[in-house]
Amino acid sequence: MVNFINLYYMKKIIILILIVFTQNIFSQTNYIPTEENLEARKWFKEARFGLFIHWGVYSVLGDGEWVMNNQNISINEYKKLPSFFNPVYFDAEEWVLMAKNAGMKYITITSRHHDGFSMFDSKASNYNIVEKTPYGKDVLKMLSNACKKHGLKLFFYYSQLDWFRDDYYPRGRTGNGISGRGTGNWDDYIEFMKSQLTELLTNYGEIGGIWFDGEWDQMEWDGKRFGKKMMDFKLDEVYRLIHELQPQALIGSNHHIVPNAGEDFQMFEKDLPGRSTKSFATSENDIGDLPLEVCETINGSWGFNLKDRKHKSKKELIQYLIKSAGYGSNLLLNVGPMPNGRIQKEHINSLKEIGVWIKNNGETIYKTKRGPIDPSDEIASTQKGNKVFIHILDSNKETFFIENFNLRIKNISYYKSTEKVDFIKNESGLLLKVPNDKKNPIDTILELEIHNF
Repeated sequence: MVNFINLYYMKKIIILILIVFTQNIFSQTNYIPTEENLEARKWFKEARFGLFIHWGVYSVLGDGEWVMNNQNISINEYKKLPSFFNPVYFDAEEWVLMAKNAGMKYITITSRHHDGFSMFDSKASNYNIVEKTPYGKDVLKMLSNACKKHGLKLFFYYSQLDWFRDDYYPRGRTGNGISGRGTGNWDDYIEFMKSQLTELLTNYGEIGGIWFDGEWDQMEWDGKRFGKKMMDFKLDEVYRLIHELQPQALIGSNHHIVPNAGEDFQMFEKDLPGRSTKSFATSENDIGDLPLEVCETINGSWGFNLKDRKHKSKKELIQYLIKSAGYGSNLLLNVGPMPNGRIQKEHINSLKEIGVWIKNNGETIYKTKRGPIDPSDEIASTQKGNKVFIHILDSNKETFFIENFNLRIKNISYYKSTEKVDFIKNESGLLLKVPNDKKNPIDTILELEIHNF
């Protein structure tokens, strides 16, 4: 009898363990997005263009957002920076209108970067813009209100790594030259992050999503690819929290690996999807089925850098937007505001130039999908229904051959014109003839109409 009872309870315990295990596995590997989330993904895929903003107390030093790590500035020294941060010229509406007039559909701003300083009114940490700076205002609140007023979605960048807090421990691969860092409890750090994310998802109305960065700090690196995770960021808990608080909010992470369960879009840093021209770039084999986003800088730096003169030309920026869309990806283009709250004139002018172009040619970018011609320095394509937009990027060539072009062509004309384009199509591919006198030095657009069957 005793043995029977023991056996009975053992079976009950085993079943309970299996249920818990199954639930845990389900939460991590079988994330099912809500209807609201799927709708948000659809919007995101069609938006194609957003503004990235890297802004924090690091801008005071004018040496980029990694200055604390790069110069090994101690905790005690870095704590002095907030007292110098007073962005009296910050105008949220001006920033939002700048983005909107550039043709951007959303804004992603750093709520907290690797230096641990929060750019919002956080109760989870007094190391924030309201309590530690002479400015004393919540810039995210103002930006949130301006975005709602003008119809842009707002995303929050959030750093998973921290060079400032003691409870980010054990340390990761970066920030180890910063003196004054104490030791703490990793679980406390996870709870801190969850508290701040709850604030961001509770106090700023409906948001577009959370843009995570820093998981790679706790991943092994062989010089080419990221490997085994050294610490557990409790992504199942964190992602579940976000989706529960705001089901439509999209989650993305700049980890450079295959998307984790619970993520809603996949991003690529300073590289087009699968191109892998950077040492940390995501491999083509690691690209999933989620909506895509490429992030890039207008100049060379993310955060304000006084010495950065690598301002990309109008041609470079517009063609990068075209190539991003040609891969079926959004472009998140970054500016690094100055510590006084103003954005550099060069960046403002660049966005104005893009805005003029996209006002005339936005149909070939917005709500398109990846075209049948993979982007190159010569040519790119986007597609919308039975229309294929071919973007001629090389202004020096007159003929362009596309191998294995199998679509059935009804007509090819110059965009917004009835004038026909000379072409030859056979079993080998498609040959386009575009005379120099028909070319735009930045982008010559052809409109190709295909049969639906």
